[in-house]
Amino acid sequence: MSPGSVTLFQNAGSALVAVLFMASLWIVVAPMLESDKKKKRMESVATARDVMRKARLNTLQGEANLRSDGRGSRAKSIVDRFSLERLLEASDLKDKMAQAGLRGQKPIYVFYMVRLIAPLALGLFGMVFFVMLNLPDWQLMQRFAMTVALMAFGYYFPALYVKNMAGKRLAAIVPVFPDALDLLLICVESGMSVELAFGKVAEEMGDSSVELAEEFSLTTAELSYLTSRRMAYENLARRNNHPGIRAVSTALVQAERYGTPLGDTLRTMAAENRMLRVMAAEKKAAALPAKLTVPMILFFLPVLFIVILTPAALKIGEAFQ
Repeated sequence: MSPGSVTLFQNAGSALVAVLFMASLWIVVAPMLESDKKKKRMESVATARDVMRKARLNTLQGEANLRSDGRGSRAKSIVDRFSLERLLEASDLKDKMAQAGLRGQKPIYVFYMVRLIAPLALGLFGMVFFVMLNLPDWQLMQRFAMTVALMAFGYYFPALYVKNMAGKRLAAIVPVFPDALDLLLICVESGMSVELAFGKVAEEMGDSSVELAEEFSLTTAELSYLTSRRMAYENLARRNNHPGIRAVSTALVQAERYGTPLGDTLRTMAAENRMLRVMAAEKKAAALPAKLTVPMILFFLPVLFIVILTPAALKIGEAFQ
C-alpha cells in the first residue's frame, strides 16, 4: 500500500473518530439543553386564577373594559384606528384562537395585523417579481393571476395557521381525555369537590398531555370564579371542538342542573370517549391499505420484479452466450 493511501485511511479514521466523539457529546449534552415544556406550559396557566379573580372584581366594580393585555400595544392601536375588526371580520375568531391555545385580546390584534399586512406584502412582491421584472416567461394575464393568488394566500394564511395549531392541540388532547375522565371519576367518588377534582387531574395529566393539563387548570379557575359552573363547562367545550368533549360538557351541565349523580355521568362519558378513541384507531387502520396502494406500486413492485426477474434474465443471457 502506498504512503498516500495510508495517509488517506488515517485521515478518514480520524474524521470518523471525531464525528463519533461529537455525536456522543451531543447525546450527553442535548438533554441538558432541552427546556421543560411541561413546566413552561403550567407556569403560563398558573396565574389564570388570579387573572380571573381580578376580572371578576373589575366586573363587580362596573368596569367595562377588561382587555388589559392588548391595552397600549401598537397592534391594538392600529386595529382600533382603522376598524380592522369590522373590515377583516373573521367568524368565531375568539373561539378558534382559544382552540389553538391563544387566549386574550393580543393574539386577536396580531391576527388582524397579519391579515392586513400579508396580502399587501405578497401583492407588492408579486408586482415587482412577476410584473415589473418579468422573470418567468409568462403572459401578462398569467403574471397578474399569480400576483392575485399570492394576495389571496396572504389573506387566508393566518386562518389556516390558527386552524393547524388548533388541530395539533386537539390531537394531543383527545387520546388521553378518556384517561383523564377516569381520574376525574376516581377523585369525585373519593369525596373531592369538582374544583379540587379538576385541579388534581390537571396535576396528574401534566406528564401525559400538557395541553389537557392546561385546559383542566383553566376549568378549575373558571369553576372557582365564574358566576355558574355551567359557564365553565361550556367554555371547556368551546375551547376544544371535539364531539367527545362537547358531550362531556353537556352531560356535566345536565348533572349540575338536574342534580344527577356526577359519578355515573363521568363513568358513562369515559366509556363513550374510549369507544370514540377505538373507532378513530379502526378508521385509521381501515384507511391504511388505500394509502399504501400508491407507495407499493411506485416502490415495492419494481424492486420485487427486479429481485424475481434478474436471476432469470442472467441465466437466459448465459444460455445465449
